[in-house]
Amino acid sequence: MTRLNDQILMACLLEATAAKPGNVHPTASFSDMTYSDLVRSARAVSGILAETGHCGVGPTVLAAVKATASVTSSNTNLGIILLLAPLAAVPNGTSLQEGISDVLERLDSHDTECVYNAIRIARPGGLGTSDEHDVADRPDVSLMIAMESAAHRDAVAAAYHDHFKQVLKWSHTGLAGGESFVTNWEQQVIGLALKIQAECPDTLIARKCGTATAVESSRRAQKVLDSGWPDGHDAGMALLKFDDWLRADQHRRNPGTTADLVTAALFAALREKRIVAPPLDSLHLT
Repeated sequence: MTRLNDQILMACLLEATAAKPGNVHPTASFSDMTYSDLVRSARAVSGILAETGHCGVGPTVLAAVKATASVTSSNTNLGIILLLAPLAAVPNGTSLQEGISDVLERLDSHDTECVYNAIRIARPGGLGTSDEHDVADRPDVSLMIAMESAAHRDAVAAAYHDHFKQVLKWSHTGLAGGESFVTNWEQQVIGLALKIQAECPDTLIARKCGTATAVESSRRAQKVLDSGWPDGHDAGMALLKFDDWLRADQHRRNPGTTADLVTAALFAALREKRIVAPPLDSLHLT
């Protein structure tokens, strides 16, 4: 197992294991997804994503989605795969900020075709159709053009559009960093999720429930932060209330895109050694 493989796997497992509001974690499942699905998916794709620099973004995305489909029938990680593949392709020794644009600018229509195939396999919730660059059609544009056309409605596409600037910013500002992460990593991951959702209305919620509900989820995330999370007297209760609200309506308010962005931010921090990961066996994986 390579160091890059380890970093990808750890980012996925930290995100999956932290008890983030509204998401699947060790003590919270959906009818069609469990924590074990997330763990199996992370293990299935980490080695594949670690080879993106050699295999290319599009082919890697497709291979990772196929690997996920072999271990679970749920769409557990399409957004994660789409975000981590270009980040993992940045050459070792080059910072993500310096290297990501070169990776993105090399993307072509073959990458688009592979990604469209991957999306059709994963069948993400609330996808719908598009008048321009629909995933059901054969693509004739580069992946960047396709992502730019979807950036206004999908935060993963928006990450490509802004060359991951916002993701890298969250990675820097949303985590305390250093060895302190080892002892309070779950608290920090939850705080990162709250920060991202407060600043970026979750686009999975928007697709399933409408923009107004996504904006309301952001307002409620900010309310938890304003309660003094994590140390405020009322912060724990505020988080529980937010979690209950997100899980109502048969989990349609699941902030799945927020979870994807959390994973990407964690990977960036691990890759650039700004946080020290806890021992893998301390996560008590199932």
